[in-house]
Amino acid sequence: MAPPRRKNIFRLAPPPPMTIYVRRGFLRVLTDEFEALKVKRAALVEDKVEAHSQGDLRENFGFKAAKDAIRAVDRKMDDLDRFYRRNTFIEVDPAAWLTKPTDFVQLGHVIKVEKEDVGPGAAKRKHSFKFLVATYGETATDEVTGIECLPHNSPLAAALLGLAVGKPAQVQLPAGPAILTVLSIRNVTQAELDRLLSEMKPPEIESGE
Repeated sequence: MAPPRRKNIFRLAPPPPMTIYVRRGFLRVLTDEFEALKVKRAALVEDKVEAHSQGDLRENFGFKAAKDAIRAVDRKMDDLDRFYRRNTFIEVDPAAWLTKPTDFVQLGHVIKVEKEDVGPGAAKRKHSFKFLVATYGETATDEVTGIECLPHNSPLAAALLGLAVGKPAQVQLPAGPAILTVLSIRNVTQAELDRLLSEMKPPEIESGE
C-alpha cells in the first residue's frame, strides 16, 4: 500500500534581511514588548494548569481558551524574534534631520515629488506629493502642511533615496512603472517633527513573515 501523499502547503518566502533605520529607543520598545509577552504567557500557563485541574478536558472551555491564547502569544513572540534576528537595526536621532545637507534625497528630508504612471493602459496623469522620508513604521500625516511620513524601507522611498532635484527617473513600483521627479528637497522643521513623530510602539508583524 502506497503511503499517503503529503499536502503541499503554499507559503510566501520570508523577506530578505534588511538594514532598518529606527528612532532612538526602538530596540528598547522591542525588548519591553517581548518581556511583556513572556509575563503574559506565564500567567496564561497558570490559567491553563488551573483549568486542567477542574475535570473533563473535552468540555473544559477554560482550558481550551488558555491553550489557544498561549499559542497566539507564542506566535507573536516567534514573529518578534524572527524580525529582530533577521534584520540589522540602526538607531538614529531625528534631531539630526534639522540640519542635514539637501543635495539629494536622504533619510530625514522633506521632499516634494511628482509621479507619472507610464505602464500599459496608464492614464499618464501627474500627481505630486509631499513626504518626510522617515524611519521604520512612521505613518503620520501633518494636517498643517500636508506632509506624509514615508518609511525609508517602503518601495517608493527605496526608489527616491539618492535622487537629485529636477532629474526624472523611471522606476518599477509594485503598482507598475512610473517616472519620479523630485521637485524640491529641504530640511524638516522642529514643529513638523513634533507633529509627525508619534509615540513608538511595537511593530505590527504578520504571522509567518
